[in-house]
Amino acid sequence: MKNRDLYLRQLIAFKDKSPVKVITGVRRCGKSTLLDLYAQYLLEEGTSPKSIIRMNFESLEYDGIKTYRQLDEYIDCNLTPSGMNYVLLDEIQQVEGWEKAVNSLRLAGNIDIYITGSNAQLLSSELSTFLSGRYVEIRMLPLSFAEFLDFNGLRDGRDMDGCFNEYLRYGGFPGIAEIREIPSAISQLLHGIYNTIIMKDVIQRNLVRDPALLDSVTRFLCGNVGNALSTKKISDFLTSSGRKTNSETIDNYLHMLEGAYFIYKARRYDLKGRMHLKTQGKFYIVDTGIRNELMGMRGDYGFLLENVVYLEFLRRGYEVSIGKLGPLEVDFVATKPDKTVYCQVSATILDEKTRERELTPLRNIPDNYEKIILSMDRTPMTDFNGVRNMNLLDFLLGRE
Repeated sequence: MKNRDLYLRQLIAFKDKSPVKVITGVRRCGKSTLLDLYAQYLLEEGTSPKSIIRMNFESLEYDGIKTYRQLDEYIDCNLTPSGMNYVLLDEIQQVEGWEKAVNSLRLAGNIDIYITGSNAQLLSSELSTFLSGRYVEIRMLPLSFAEFLDFNGLRDGRDMDGCFNEYLRYGGFPGIAEIREIPSAISQLLHGIYNTIIMKDVIQRNLVRDPALLDSVTRFLCGNVGNALSTKKISDFLTSSGRKTNSETIDNYLHMLEGAYFIYKARRYDLKGRMHLKTQGKFYIVDTGIRNELMGMRGDYGFLLENVVYLEFLRRGYEVSIGKLGPLEVDFVATKPDKTVYCQVSATILDEKTRERELTPLRNIPDNYEKIILSMDRTPMTDFNGVRNMNLLDFLLGRE
């Protein structure tokens, strides 16, 4: 198994702590493997195998466990009486009323619980009701560029620009590492992942009555990564293309796709008024590989770079918005409780007009938080009067 240190460290930090550990993320991003890695860590630390209960509810082995009572009974019969028990439950949403069993087990005191799920609505509403804040969410994404290099053994002496182009084209789903030399197999894998996400986590869960319209919405979003969108704009475009719909339906579909972790919405943030705006947000796709599989490599290269940078900020624990400063726009306002970063993303800023266009919004922000421009350029210029100029790959690889 390839390691996922970023997420494994988070699980280890909460080991033997009372909150239920909830690992969320799009299907096939590595949640099950993360639980396997954690179980391996427990064994290496001296935990008895009898004290680890590992259940994957997409496996036929547990097909007979359909209700929370059956789940509670199974776990209760397999607990060890002394010491801590580690209960690892994969794709828990398959069990009806699972949250009741998890809440009951949590009260036992000698049970450390870890669960995964592929739907945000499921793991927010039910958990908030039954656990009342007694859980911590670990949000998992497909491979970062750094992880992609490690998974494929591409670090030493490699052409990093070429490796990045491959990452941008095929994305970061872990399964690609095994078949990266066979483009047709990668295509089949990405199509399979897309169909599974849409079918299981969107259509079946939400009882979608018009799957064709949902597919049209998804493809429109993939073709408009990084563009400011509203539900009305999407609705008007699809209606003009012969798919009659309305803003309410589009809004529902967007929430479903967000709930399946297929898309992420970045809201606009007024940097003068210090408040989020309700209109014209931007949407980013969970993986550029799926986006390219649906749309081909058409579109603005700069927007694909934006997509990668947006997800990288999420991995690093930032909340990410689009900055608005009067008529000017900042690509990303990335915030943590103790840090704010303003970021522009561009394929290149070697052209003077392009450079000034990217610098102007940053120079007009009336505070002293960090301001950076990320591009694919390799240049000795590292600073423009307080605005850091950084190669995008150096940023992704932590070479700040």
